[in-house]
Parts: sequence; structure tokens; C-alpha cells
Amino acid sequence: MARKFFVAGEWKDNESPKVVKKIVSTLNEAEVPSHDVVEVVVGPTFISLPLVKSLLRSDFHVAALNCWVGEKAPISPEMLVKKDIPWVILGETKRRAVSKETYERVGDKVAHALSQGLKVIACVGETLQQRQSGSTMSVLAAQTKAIAEKITNWDNVVLAYEPVWAIGTDKVATPALAQESHCEFRKWLSENVGAAVATSTRIIYGGFVNGATCQEFAEQPDVDGFLVGEASMKPEFIDIIKSATVKKN
Repeated sequence: MARKFFVAGEWKDNESPKVVKKIVSTLNEAEVPSHDVVEVVVGPTFISLPLVKSLLRSDFHVAALNCWVGEKAPISPEMLVKKDIPWVILGETKRRAVSKETYERVGDKVAHALSQGLKVIACVGETLQQRQSGSTMSVLAAQTKAIAEKITNWDNVVLAYEPVWAIGTDKVATPALAQESHCEFRKWLSENVGAAVATSTRIIYGGFVNGATCQEFAEQPDVDGFLVGEASMKPEFIDIIKSATVKKN
């Protein structure tokens, strides 16, 4: 069975309600492939979550940009579920570095979020130093193993490969390099988690992508979509969503 294309946007900037409404309006008015072709999720900042959820078209969904373990946490899965927020993005690579989140901590957060009924976009990725030393797959394996040890059902997990060195820098990963990394990552999943999980789990690309480059990335057989940063707050996000038709064709 083919994996449905998946496009998620991270709206990390604390924009004013006026700007957020304009972004949502652009999405609501856009003609995009149907939900059976592409699944779209947008992740605004916590302060904008209620506004975006109230205005966003029904075939798109919202995600929280993080959550913590425990009902008394600043933002817990329990709180998100009560607010009818279906998705959460966890393990984002820059947050791992800033918050000193260990692989095990991210695994705990993913497992707890799933247990409370959330769907999870789980991020993994390597630094430039790790890539240059040839340890990309060992890093991805260690990060994913910490998740795999805590969960048994992967139905509500999307994996986002975020090459840290290709985000907000002058270094760009080519579509061929993204495919190579995704292919090796899927092979690891098959050998260490299970062939069925490897076949069905979507691995989306979280490096730099925009309206001009998305089509070529989408053509890669093991790239199942995108986790988009700055471009997700611009009209070109529509073009990125539309790149899903490459898979359908």
C-alpha cells in the first residue's frame, strides 16, 4: 500500500494575530490535492494554536510544536487532547541541542504522547560534524532506537529526517543525498523494527526545501513529504503541498 504524502509546517515565529489570520486565509483559499493524496498539518506557536484551529480549513490539521510528560507539565499531551489538537512535533533537532534533550527523553515524550491519543511527528537528524565523520546512520539509529524501545505501534508516527547542517545554513542537501539518507534509514527500520513498519511509516524530509525545489525532492521514492520551516508561512507552501501529485502520478 502506498504511503500518503505528508506535509507539515512549523510556524516558529510569534506572529501577530493579523499575520496569522492572513497565512491561514491563504491556506483556506488554496486549491490543493485532496486529502486522499496529501495530509497537511501546520504547527503554530502555542499562543496561536487556538486561533489557527478555529479558522483553519477542515481538511488540514494543527500540531503543537512540543509537549512534555506529565499532567502538570507546562504543555502536556493531556492538555492538547482536551483542546482537540491531534498532532505534536517532538525531538526537533535544534530543540534537542538547546534544551539538552537526550535521545531517551525524546523517546519517553513520544511514547507518552501516543499513549494519550496524540499523533507524533518525531524528528531525527545529524550535525555537520557527525555527517563529515561518517556517523549519520549511527546517529539516526540511536535516536530512533530510543523511540522504538518505548513503543510497539507505529501507525500514528511520522518520522522527520532533519539534517541539522542543511537548516538555516549555506549548505544544501541535494535530492539525491536526501534519498540516500531516507533509503538507508528505511533499511535500518526494516532490520531493527520490522519490515511492515519500514514499509508503512512515512519518512519526511526536514532539511531546506521551498517552492522551487520541492518537486525534485518529492520525486525521490523514499521521501514521503516535508517538514517545512520558514517557507510554510509563505504562499509557496501551497506549491510544496501540490508537489504531492508527483507521487500520485
